[in-house]
Amino acid sequence: MRIITVNLNGIRSAARKGFYHWLRRQKADIVCLQELKAQVDQLTDKVFWPPSFDCYYHPAEKKGYSGVGIYCRREPDEVVEGIAWESFDREGRWIEARYGKLSVVSLYLPSGSSSEARQAVKFEVMDRLLPYLVERRKAGQEMVICGDWNIAHKKEDLKNWRGNQKNSGFLPEERAWMDELFGPAGFVDAFRVLEHAPDQYTWWSNRGRAWDKNVGWRIDYQVVTPAIAAKVQSASIYKAKRFSDHAPLIMDYDFEL
Repeated sequence: MRIITVNLNGIRSAARKGFYHWLRRQKADIVCLQELKAQVDQLTDKVFWPPSFDCYYHPAEKKGYSGVGIYCRREPDEVVEGIAWESFDREGRWIEARYGKLSVVSLYLPSGSSSEARQAVKFEVMDRLLPYLVERRKAGQEMVICGDWNIAHKKEDLKNWRGNQKNSGFLPEERAWMDELFGPAGFVDAFRVLEHAPDQYTWWSNRGRAWDKNVGWRIDYQVVTPAIAAKVQSASIYKAKRFSDHAPLIMDYDFEL
């Protein structure tokens, strides 16, 4: 099974840059999208409803902001929007396709870079999300949680780690939270099951020449339960063409839906 996750930084912008033309050739089974920046009534063009998939969108209430989506080659048993937390769900940050005991999620964790207030929101989401994920795992749910987590976990996950230790996305509290997620909470960073080389990033600032110099951050993940981690076959970050300030993360797993 092939799962792709990508923050599009505007689904309509990504479409103009050739995202859907590229997607047709990827043979993906599930595609997780973040940062749609569009309402469903703005996605009337057939390009946004690829015929090979069942397509589901969960936009933010605020226009031009956030929003997640998921495309499924096989129709899910159930699709769930949000986690029954009103303020989080209004921002369009979680959509989940359920197949029996397996759930595949498109998640867009808040960024805290714009203000102290938004960093406080991010910390609140982190505090509430982790127990929720642990509860789901303890209940026997197998999960693949794809998306933009807006946190670089370790020093090798961003180029300029020394200069970013006081910046949102690499704060000690955020990194400790990821330690918990990939430690006692029992989840696995699927990309790192196979790929350990440095300088592998999924996001680059639009400032300066970050892309040209590969001055990036790895903040997009496929976070999985251990049974799914044991089935990882391949992992890659697509960089031949740019559809967004993020790059698609492509993972293959040795199981079928």
